Amino acid sequence: MGRWLFPLAMCLALAACGGGPAADDAEAPTVTLADADAPVRSGAATRRRVAGDAPTYYPDVTYWPPVSLDGGRARISCEYDYAAHGDGEPLATLEFFGVVEALQDCRELGLVRVRYEGRIDAGFTALVQRVAEVADRMEIGTRLLDLDSAGGHVEEAIKAGDRIGESDWTVWVRRDSLCHSACVLILAAGDQRTVDGKVGIHRLMRDRSTASTRAELSAELAQVNGELRQYLARNGAAETLADLMMTVPNRNLRLLKPEELDLYGLQGTNPVEDDLNRIRVARKCGEDFARRRDAFQRAFDERCMATGKAYGAMASCGLALYPRFGFPDPECPDDAPLAALPKSRAGAAPLATPAGGRGAAE
Repeated sequence: MGRWLFPLAMCLALAACGGGPAADDAEAPTVTLADADAPVRSGAATRRRVAGDAPTYYPDVTYWPPVSLDGGRARISCEYDYAAHGDGEPLATLEFFGVVEALQDCRELGLVRVRYEGRIDAGFTALVQRVAEVADRMEIGTRLLDLDSAGGHVEEAIKAGDRIGESDWTVWVRRDSLCHSACVLILAAGDQRTVDGKVGIHRLMRDRSTASTRAELSAELAQVNGELRQYLARNGAAETLADLMMTVPNRNLRLLKPEELDLYGLQGTNPVEDDLNRIRVARKCGEDFARRRDAFQRAFDERCMATGKAYGAMASCGLALYPRFGFPDPECPDDAPLAALPKSRAGAAPLATPAGGRGAAE
């Protein structure tokens, strides 16, 4: 593995020395006062092959200003099964080479799991964006955000959530974890959302408000509510969740029941991402393929995702359904159901559901 890392480091160093900052990303309107941290900006990644060695990835232009995880801590694992393998190694730095080194072993399985415990802040936003950028370059397609957070800055939650929605993250809230306040916005953004811990909501208010009357506060909150509704809509959650949040005083907390998680679109497959995937598959593989894929997914959810099923059993159950729906299809093998799932070290294809979560083994 060191043989791969050395040429990568040399290429990245050369690129970093020669490139300047890229143009600022277009930012969504803010709903809280921003922290003073500089934005993360990046350019396109270029693939280069070093003769006789593994593929090497480096950015044409990358600007990663200094930022740290002051409000939380992150650990990196290349395994989905935290009960058997733990939560991995601490991520010591968010500098480019530190993230590259932390993820290099995850190339083998094509999976990275980030266990994050702490506040949603600028450091968290940089964490998910930088891990995703390096995972793209290393072709690590499965990204799991294993989350335990009591909340934080609403502005950063919206910013981080939009980054998550653009970069193929599954979000877990496992049995020993919670996701409260602004953290719920992160949960909404995942391609897949699996919840077995506590999810709680309350009013999300502007930081350092200047309001001195009810009318001024009402105007501020109306802006916050409008931003939240737009964010929830584009990330596949119910806009009415924003109204429900406003009914719970900031000092209190309302825990959502499993049926409410389903009702408000905070659990399971993200419908926006599901629609985009179907459009892409139908365009590439044809409408008949897309219909068969949809039918397979319904059968898989009904037969294979029952509570108490272990990962290996669910994967085997899904593969047993393949012939019924005409899979694998030689015309589009890479788009078949389950095709993108990473392989475990034992060879079974795990599903993006944490142990103890819905559809997983106890």
